[in-house]
Amino acid sequence: MQKSSSSSTLGPGGLDLAQAFFKPIQQTAPPSPTKRHTKISVIGAGNVGMAIAQTILTQDLADELALVDAKPDKLRGEMLDLQHAAAFLPRTRILAANDYAVTTGSDLCIVTAGARQNPGESRLSLLQRNLALFRSIVPPLAKYSPDAFLLIVSNPVDVLTYVAWKLSGFPSNRVIGSGTNLDSSRFRFLIADHLDVNAQDVQAYIVGEHGDSSVALWSSISVGGVPILSFLERQEIAYEKETLEKIHKEVVQSAYEVISLKGYTSWAIGYSVANLARSILRDQRRIHPVSVLAKGFYGISGGDVFLSLPAQLGRSGVLGVTNVHLTEEEGQRLRDSAKTILEVQNQLGL
Repeated sequence: MQKSSSSSTLGPGGLDLAQAFFKPIQQTAPPSPTKRHTKISVIGAGNVGMAIAQTILTQDLADELALVDAKPDKLRGEMLDLQHAAAFLPRTRILAANDYAVTTGSDLCIVTAGARQNPGESRLSLLQRNLALFRSIVPPLAKYSPDAFLLIVSNPVDVLTYVAWKLSGFPSNRVIGSGTNLDSSRFRFLIADHLDVNAQDVQAYIVGEHGDSSVALWSSISVGGVPILSFLERQEIAYEKETLEKIHKEVVQSAYEVISLKGYTSWAIGYSVANLARSILRDQRRIHPVSVLAKGFYGISGGDVFLSLPAQLGRSGVLGVTNVHLTEEEGQRLRDSAKTILEVQNQLGL
């Protein structure tokens, strides 16, 4: 499939209307060298990839958006569908191709492509297929955009972020997994719903694996700057640990519920990833629980492993990991989560 984009070349002989339509003014200066052109590439034009692309467009995060997928007809259809909304969106050049050359010069490459689990297929077998898929995705991205950030969304995100880091040869600050950024948003929503407050006023993190061994950091939760658990203790208000565990379980099960009801998740992960893209490309220096190289943090050892920790993101990628206080139980659960991921990684033989 050839690269496709909108074009100003129309009329007989391929007349460039942009040249004919406008008459240049006199005594002009060349374009400012400080003006930055931002390009984002999204790999995978499925439900998640297109939700991310649509959110990036509506939030005006890129001057150029490149889409890559193995299915040329669907890919062209998605590109045209977005281009036809140009009158309602900020101006963004939209390209699409199944050749990775279309991603050349990207600032950020977002990978959503991944193999789906077949009925009765083991997790390791699925991982092996995704490893083979990533071998065909990551090296071309690194070739055409050697200075880009890689943002991995495909699941299992922690292991595949590690795979992308190994295959790309990029420094660890430029390889990030979407991790538990969305899990933490779900967590904040559920807490806000219980307390009848705005979720933006809730500070709460899920860390560790994006999966069953994730860890809810109850000890550091605050609402409007008030630490919840210490407030309850000071006020001698009783609470049951089972209630807290139930909320965490709801977070873990949330995606499965959405998938069982509509067949897939898309909008929430679209907003989550666009949120990460904004923090990186606009140098927002916000703290997000994302999958980063975690070895050496919070007593995590045993090998290189990517899992979610509260990390500051900016124009240099991962700027650092915040020193959040963990209880002994939370710290041990986090280290156990790291071991779970490492066991899977070791089976891949990378």
